Parts: sequence; structure tokens; C-alpha cells
Amino acid sequence: MENKGSDEVEKLKTKFMSMWHNVKYSWALKSKTPFSRNSPVFLLGKCYHFKAEDVDCPSEDWHGGSDENLVMGNVEAFRKDFASRLWLTYREDFPPLPGSTLTSDCGWGCMLRAGQMMMAQGLVLHVLGRDWSWPEALTIQPLDVESRTTTAAKRLVTSLQTSLQSNPRISESRQSLAPQAQASGSAEEADAHLKEMYHRNLVSWFADVSSAPLGLHRLVRLGMTFGKQAGDWYGPAMVAHILKEAVKEAMEPGLAGITVYVSQDCTVYNEDVMDCHKVLKAGKTSGETADSSPAAQSSQLSTTPTLPENQAVIILIPVRLGGERTNPEYFEFAKRILRLEYCIGIIGGKLKQACYFVGFQDDSLIYMDPHYCQSFVNVSTSDFPLQSYHCPSPKKMPFSKMDPSCTIGFYSRSAQDYERIREEVSKLLEPSPKEKYPVFTFLQGRSADYGLSAGLSTETREWPFLRETRRTVPTAGDFVLL
Repeated sequence: MENKGSDEVEKLKTKFMSMWHNVKYSWALKSKTPFSRNSPVFLLGKCYHFKAEDVDCPSEDWHGGSDENLVMGNVEAFRKDFASRLWLTYREDFPPLPGSTLTSDCGWGCMLRAGQMMMAQGLVLHVLGRDWSWPEALTIQPLDVESRTTTAAKRLVTSLQTSLQSNPRISESRQSLAPQAQASGSAEEADAHLKEMYHRNLVSWFADVSSAPLGLHRLVRLGMTFGKQAGDWYGPAMVAHILKEAVKEAMEPGLAGITVYVSQDCTVYNEDVMDCHKVLKAGKTSGETADSSPAAQSSQLSTTPTLPENQAVIILIPVRLGGERTNPEYFEFAKRILRLEYCIGIIGGKLKQACYFVGFQDDSLIYMDPHYCQSFVNVSTSDFPLQSYHCPSPKKMPFSKMDPSCTIGFYSRSAQDYERIREEVSKLLEPSPKEKYPVFTFLQGRSADYGLSAGLSTETREWPFLRETRRTVPTAGDFVLL
């Protein structure tokens, strides 16, 4: 009887905390994020300048950049690019997480969500390419309401479902993407339909259900093997290893041609990465050939896949950029990394919350914020609303507020790509007179050659993320040019 009573108390406690977090993270204050017209904006390898006149984007020491990645005088292009990135936030009212009664991750799951966003960007590069953008990105309503309570969030999902049918612009777009349009329409319509299907499949992989290969339920279950439970806080290095295991065990055909490599002790072992490129899932050997282009791989999502010749690799590198605070000497390094076209961002945060860093302007990072509570979305329906998975409002914070513990991500499509990445990033890693030690290193050979195992030791390899008990209310809103 005592055990039963204590279980009931624990359930009530869990329900109370869940309700509190749901209300706490359902608020959004009106706020405008300032962007300068006089400085270039970098977003995951793309450079935007909001001046109308022909002002060159600085390119000195910009490894991996090119003129084709420069977009001049087009604010809408930046907004569309940003809003096309997948946005994974707190959710509520989903099925209970493994080993718990929790039906929301509000208040503790921010780093897992940041990791999902970085993984999603890697998959977008893998499946759709960096130039892909969501046709409806600019139709998302800014998050500028005075408040969005739990009930209001539920109403939002319902209204989005209704708008998909009532909005003429969206309805026409949906009709053009119908299967019959692919058979009788133009090649452009067929391509749009294919990308739409890909987009939806990709989102569904991150759904808040136990069957989703990269969903919160799967990540929490894998976290239990590292000693974590639902409701615990996860660090950026821990999340990197959890993502690696999630992709490793995924049975989705669309994930068959990609794997995740996590560096050890700030060292990337070249032969380990090359081995990842060579070994394919489902017992396929590298001697079999197939079209490895994004478009060809996209068409394989709903059918039995023909795997590419080489496995693509998402490289995750947990690092620490200083002691208790980020060393200012590393700010320029972080900027150079975010300029690279194959960079998929940085997961880390500031003192009070985890963030997904996707770019910068001047001395401020641009990031996507998971601290926003939204309702569970049933992705099993054929036309589930996508709007809540895309954020129209970029946020900024000074580099000086960045927590030193973070994980850097790169996407490498092939062994040849990795050689280029290694050469270009190695140049960025060369220490300056002030920077005595590189952030991480590339080393010949395999980790096993140095007596290292592939596992994660939480005692020696996961650094503490500086957090305060008290959290500020997240702000959201459109951005304004100054």
C-alpha cells in the first residue's frame, strides 16, 4: 500500500510540474530582433547583405564560401532561408516517455531538441541540398502574440489545419502537389511534389511518438543506456552520442545511406571517418553502385531504397571553448565555422538555456530557440500541418553569452568531401599567437590504434553546462532592420 501511495504522489508531482512548465513555456513576449543593414549576415554557409547597393561580402579567410552563396539586398531571401530550417521545440500532450509518466519535455528537453534541429539540417543537406527552401516559408505568422497559453496552442494547430483547406494560396499549392499532378503536370510540379513528400517524411522522423527513429521518445530511451532518465538534463556531448545510436539503429529506408560519427576527446580520427563512409547498412557493399544525388535519394523514401555507393557521414565534434565562460579568442573561430557550406550548425547555449546556433552578424550569434511549448502533432495523417515545425523569427545573442560547452556539426556526403572538409577546417584550426591550443584536431589512423573505445565516459568527456535554476521567459517575434 505504501508503494502504491508513493506512486500516486509521484504521478501527481509529475503532472503538476508538467502543467507548470506547459504554462511557463507557452508565453511569447512581443520582441523585435535587430539586424543591421550595414553588415553581412551568415546563415549556415550562406551570406546575405541587406543593402540594396552592390556591397561586397567580406571573403578573406572564408574557406568553403563562394560567390554563388552570396545573396545581395534581399531580406526576403534570408527570411525564407531561415524559416525553411526545421524547428524542433518543446511539445506537450504526446504519449508518455519511456520509463516515466511525462507527456511533455518542457523545462528539461531543450538540448535534445537542439540536437534534433542540427540532425535535421544534416538530413536536409543529405536529401534536399542546401539550396532547398520551403515554398510556404514566408506564409508563417510571426510569433508576436502577447501570450500563447496551452489552450491557445491547441487552437493554433486546429486553425492551421483549417487554413490548409481554406487559404486559396495554400490550397492551390496543395492541389499542384497532388499525385495526379505528378503524372500529368510539368516536370517542375513533379519535382515540387517529390520535395514536399521528402519534407514531410523528414519531419515525421522527428515526431513525438515511440516509432519515430529520431523522435524524443527514441532519444530518451537511448539516453537511459547512458544513465539518463526522462526529465534529466542532457549535455551537448551526450546528445551527440545519443543521435549516433539513434541513426545506427534506425530502420527507415531514407536513413539507410547516412551514419553519424562522434569525435573522441576533441580528436577526429581520419580512418574512423573513412570507415564510416565505406560501410553501408543492410549489408550493402561499396562495390555496388547507385545514383547518390539528393534528388535520386529523395525518390527512394517511399520505396525499397537503392543505397548510394558511399555512406554519407554527419560528423559531430563535442568541444569546450574556454573555462567557465567562452574564451573571446574563439569567437572568430566560431564565425569561420558557421561560414562553411557543409557546417550544420552548433548546439550549445547560454547560461540559462540550450540553443541551436545557425549563423551570426557582427558579434552576435543567430540561433533557433527550442524553448517554446507547442502541442503534439499527429504526423500519421497525410496532410498534417507543417507550420509549427518552422520558425519565422530568428533570435540573436552576443557571443560573450555563449556557454563554452558545445557540439559542432558537419555533413560529409562522400570520402572525397571529407578530404576537402579536413583540409579546409585544418587551416581554421591552426592556432594563432593568442590561441595556444586548437579547438579540436584531425589525426591519422583510428581511435583503436590509440587504445580508445568508441563509448562516452560521462565522468571524463561530458562537461557541465552552466545553468541557473531560474529561467527567463523566452522572447520571440519578427526581426527589424536598423
